[in-house]
Amino acid sequence: MSPLTVNARVIQAPPMSPAGDRSSGLTWREHQTLGPETGFEALEQTLIECVPGSSGARATEDAEEVLFVLEGAGTLTAGGTAYALEPETGASLAPHQSYQVRNDSRQTLRIVAVRVPSPHLAGDELLGPDGAKTAVVVRRLADQQAQGATAAREYRIVGDPRTGLCSATHFVGYIPAARAPDHFHTYDEVIYVLEGEGVFHAHGSEWPLTSGSCIQLPARTVHCLENTGGQVMRVAGVFRPAGSPAAAYYPDGTPAHPDAPPMEASPATATQ
Repeated sequence: MSPLTVNARVIQAPPMSPAGDRSSGLTWREHQTLGPETGFEALEQTLIECVPGSSGARATEDAEEVLFVLEGAGTLTAGGTAYALEPETGASLAPHQSYQVRNDSRQTLRIVAVRVPSPHLAGDELLGPDGAKTAVVVRRLADQQAQGATAAREYRIVGDPRTGLCSATHFVGYIPAARAPDHFHTYDEVIYVLEGEGVFHAHGSEWPLTSGSCIQLPARTVHCLENTGGQVMRVAGVFRPAGSPAAAYYPDGTPAHPDAPPMEASPATATQ
């Protein structure tokens, strides 16, 4: 099926190997789902899996990077410091960092990683929540406060400039069983559906969503993510430039939420 628009795209993540499966001989696997190969330069989304007792190395190069643990537990080591990873833990990493992820659990460690190219960051260090400079900031989703968005939706911030992630906002959104009005954002975004069922609407087209669906959403694309299931849909998203996930606008440019600042550009620039 073709993309919904020139750049908006929904794909289903590839099947991941069974927990603890070493039969293929692969103990570390990466699969880029969204990015330049899908016509999206703003952000790059990659799914990572690591079988029990194994590890893999990565480098942020000249980008910031965020991780979100889907399943399993392990350790992230960077600059000689080890950070514990558990389900629904998020990590923000500064540019030019080499790091290793090790699976310390009995099930496959699964992570969704998002690379933020050309970051708005002076130097190669993040400014952590305590004001200290660091290469890595790790935060548990359960420790973050829920905040309101449009249409009775909620979100929790995993990382943003206040917590050390300089160039983007990393969040988990909670979508009740309803369809919100069509709207758009002024930021570029990638989304990973954690759980639930729904439909992505854009440009008069519909795209089915389920756990593992990956969405790339260019700025100013009029859209709606509808939950058609019987439970709250949860999504992990990253967008740039950083801001509030509640900053949404109706197609005519009217703010859809009090946290949305007035439009600085003509609403006609929204992609209908």
